[in-house]
Amino acid sequence: MFARSSLGRIASQRPTLGTAPQNARNMATLREIELRLKSVRNIEKITKSMKMIASTKLAKAQRAMQAGKQYGSANSEIFQHTPPETPSKHKLFVVVSSDKGLCGGIHSSVSKATRRALAEPDQADPASPVMVIGDKSKAQLSRVLSQNMTMSFNQIGRDIPTFADAAGVADLIVKSGIEYDSVSIVYNKFVSAISYEATTVEIANEKLLKESPGFRAYEMEDDFAKDLAEFALANAIYAALVEAHACEQSARRNAMDNASNNAKDMINKLTLQYNRGRQASITNELVDIITGASAL
Repeated sequence: MFARSSLGRIASQRPTLGTAPQNARNMATLREIELRLKSVRNIEKITKSMKMIASTKLAKAQRAMQAGKQYGSANSEIFQHTPPETPSKHKLFVVVSSDKGLCGGIHSSVSKATRRALAEPDQADPASPVMVIGDKSKAQLSRVLSQNMTMSFNQIGRDIPTFADAAGVADLIVKSGIEYDSVSIVYNKFVSAISYEATTVEIANEKLLKESPGFRAYEMEDDFAKDLAEFALANAIYAALVEAHACEQSARRNAMDNASNNAKDMINKLTLQYNRGRQASITNELVDIITGASAL
């Protein structure tokens, strides 16, 4: 009898000012999990949409890449038959990237390849000038090669690159007045839909073309070597742009696919955590009801 009256007094007492119910902390945790679930679901929708867009753009980029490779193969055939007598060390590095991110480490690959090439004195002069196409690689290389940076280009490759874009870049390089023996174009080579690799292609300048044994065997006009060097540079830049664009779209699709899978795994974990917390909260409430009922 005394125990029942004591429990009755305790149950009838009002909660102290400033205290919260026992399950308030649990409810707050469930609310946080619910908000996080909603946020992750929205992110999953965005990544899935970006994956679909990248897949559509990749098909167009691959068709453009196949057409652009013909320009690069024509250049390779010319310079294979006209190798210079002495390899050049004072090179102009043209790094091909883009202005957009969310595509994995595709920009870091060309930046690392450029740093490795400049770190080898036998292959290139460490003071060789560097030009960058795209803001992403520009930001990376500016931190370590700020003294080598001479020019940068942006707003190129927002859509499928054209030969006009490459010709404009080549014209600015020629008119820049920078002295170099050859141009080394660093870009990402398309290996497959899930892989790529950083590659370098070299284009000789007017002086090296005139001094090569293959060209000295023929009589040429004065402007022939100059026009050929400029046209070969534009061809090589165009082939690098379209192939790098295809690599970017492929890498973005893969990155968004991985992000969607990660979001799906996180949703499953949060859902399980939310259900467990909700079940524990319901169980605690049932225990409180049963305990209170038995105490009466």
